[in-house]
Amino acid sequence: MKRAVLWQLSVRTTPAAEEAAGVFLADTFRQAPVSYTNFESGQTTVSVYLAQRPDWDRSRRTELATHLRQTLGSARILRASPLVIRLQRVRREDWTESWKRHFKPIEVGSSLLIRPSWSQRRARKGQATVVLDPGLSFGTGQHPTTAFCLEQLAARRVRGQSQSLLDLGTGSGILAIAAAKLGYAPIRAIDCDLEALRIARENACRNRVFHQVRFLQQDVAKLPYGPTKRYSILCANLLAPLLLSERERILEQLDNSGVLIVAGILKSEFPQLQRAFEGEGLRLLASRSKNEWRSGAFARALSAICLRL
Repeated sequence: MKRAVLWQLSVRTTPAAEEAAGVFLADTFRQAPVSYTNFESGQTTVSVYLAQRPDWDRSRRTELATHLRQTLGSARILRASPLVIRLQRVRREDWTESWKRHFKPIEVGSSLLIRPSWSQRRARKGQATVVLDPGLSFGTGQHPTTAFCLEQLAARRVRGQSQSLLDLGTGSGILAIAAAKLGYAPIRAIDCDLEALRIARENACRNRVFHQVRFLQQDVAKLPYGPTKRYSILCANLLAPLLLSERERILEQLDNSGVLIVAGILKSEFPQLQRAFEGEGLRLLASRSKNEWRSGAFARALSAICLRL
C-alpha cells in the first residue's frame, strides 16, 4: 500500500518577516500556513503543506523568491531577513505529529495556561485555560511579543475590580480570549482582516467566551476621536509605523488611569516609539527585549507615579 505524502514548502527567515511570509504563502497556494520560531537560533520557518507537488524548476523558485522579497517590502526588513525557500516531501503521518512538537503549553504566571488542542496538560488550581492551535492568524503565545502582552494582562488584572480591554489587531484573538478568561469586561477586539476575525470568533467559541468579546472589523486609522467608551487596558500588537502615525487616535481610547501595552516592535524602532509616547504624557512602566523584538507597557505620567507608590 502506497503511503500518503504531503509536500512541505517552507520559507526560512527571521521573526520580523513571519507575518509577511505567511500571507504570501497563503495567497499563493491557498493554504493556511504553519509558523514556527526557534528562539535560540532566531530563525522562523513558515510552511504550507500541499497534496500535490508544485512546479519547482529553477525559474519557478526564482519567481517565488522575487515575489516574496517584494512582499516583504522595505529594505530594512529585507536586510534583516535572509530567505531560504525549500520544498520537501513528508509522510502525512509524520507531518501530523512532527510539527505539533513545536507548539507546547505555556504558563503565564499562576493565572493562565495556553495550550494547543492536542495537549492533555491540565491547568493548576485557579489557572484559567485558553485552547488555541496555530494557523493563518498568528498568535499562539509562542512569540515573545504575544507572550509579553499575555504576561502584562495577567499581572495587571485586579480581582474584584472592573477592568475593560481594547485589543487592537486581534489576529487569532488570543489576547481578547485570555482577557475574558482572566475576568476583564467589557472586551472589544478589532482587526481589518475579515479572515482573522473569522478565526478569532471560532477560537472564542471554542473557549466558550464568544459572548464576552465583541469582535469588529475596523481600521486602527479610523478609530474615533472623543469615543463614548474608554478602556482600562489597550493591547496594540502592531507595527511601529502604525503606532507612531496613529498614537493620538489610539490614546483617545485609553482612560486616564489606563495602561497601553505595545508589542511587535523591532529593537531599533523602540527608542523612537518611546520618545513619541512620552511626548504624549506617558511613561514606560515595563519593557522586555528578546531577539530582535522589544515590547513595552505605558501609562499616563500621573498613573505611573501612583503605580510606583
